[in-house]
Amino acid sequence: MRIPRGTLATLACGLLAVSPLSAQKKKDKEEITQVRRLPEELPSVVTGDTRRLAFHTTPLSAKGLLSPQVRDALKALQHEAGGETVIKIRAFVAGSADLRHVRDLVSEFYTSHKEPLPAITLVQAGALPLDGAQVVLEAIAVTRRDANPYGLAFISPTVSSAEDPLGPVPPLTEKTLAGLRQSLQSVSLAPADALRVTCFVSSLQNLAESRRLVQTEYPRAALNFVQMNRAPRQSISACEAVARLRAAPSSQLEFVNSNSGESQVAMVNTSQVVLTGGQDSFGYQDADARLAFERLKKSLEQAGVTPKNVAYADYYPLSPGLGAQVRKIRAEFFDHPAATMLIFEGLPSMDAGFAVDVVAVK
Repeated sequence: MRIPRGTLATLACGLLAVSPLSAQKKKDKEEITQVRRLPEELPSVVTGDTRRLAFHTTPLSAKGLLSPQVRDALKALQHEAGGETVIKIRAFVAGSADLRHVRDLVSEFYTSHKEPLPAITLVQAGALPLDGAQVVLEAIAVTRRDANPYGLAFISPTVSSAEDPLGPVPPLTEKTLAGLRQSLQSVSLAPADALRVTCFVSSLQNLAESRRLVQTEYPRAALNFVQMNRAPRQSISACEAVARLRAAPSSQLEFVNSNSGESQVAMVNTSQVVLTGGQDSFGYQDADARLAFERLKKSLEQAGVTPKNVAYADYYPLSPGLGAQVRKIRAEFFDHPAATMLIFEGLPSMDAGFAVDVVAVK
């Protein structure tokens, strides 16, 4: 059947008229189906000006699940830090959520605000001091002014413990605070010089009393309280601290009261410090632990320092046996930095035995 010329012309005009619209619909469909961009990888190591470091702890929230709580914590941190640049975050997460999701949320937040990405340490805790709270962030930021002209003191906790896992914690908190007070006095400091105090406890029962003790002595410091495990093996209270020095130490890195591979205090008076994110081990043998320290060493070397420059180390083993393993292997890499080593509930990787992060002088 022949189609009249007029009809052909009409059809052609109709196709031409529809063609741009079809193209636009196809373009819109392609945009909708594009794969979401993956979060930027957070750095394994960052560098900051020692004299300009500030310390923050985010308020707890019980609103929603983990994701909205992390976003709220980051917004609160941004508000408190003001114009400061956050370079390191330590996140304690309670509950059974995937810790790696916190890393993605942190990356997305700072990328969207066009700010430098911080290093991060992720640790699963037993509980936090507010029912329903799933995350608390500790942050180190760089200010625009010299806040610590003589440097910083990083202070190991005096671990106070009792065999009964259900025993009262406040008496143990009194003892660990006495130890912290003595450590401050050993370097001519007072509680008013403390910038951050983090207390790790075996139970949050009667936390109000422990909190009262700490707040009374350290009203100016950023405070944090974390229950390490859901089912503790013993009663524990251990408070670590960072304080502002009142006078320059005799050397850029000076250790005080060193024994058994650790120092009670590390005094730092270098122009810069290197902060690492959490380095997890993978596996439970000595060789696996050694590989974790080797990876940490590589990260430090990329920043221009070595493990011998480490001033403070935080270790997060998941069992006493793994803690003993860390003590054995770390001697191959570190001298005797100040340190915290306590047993925690979990880490981002299912096969991780422990994690470690450090502060090193540059």
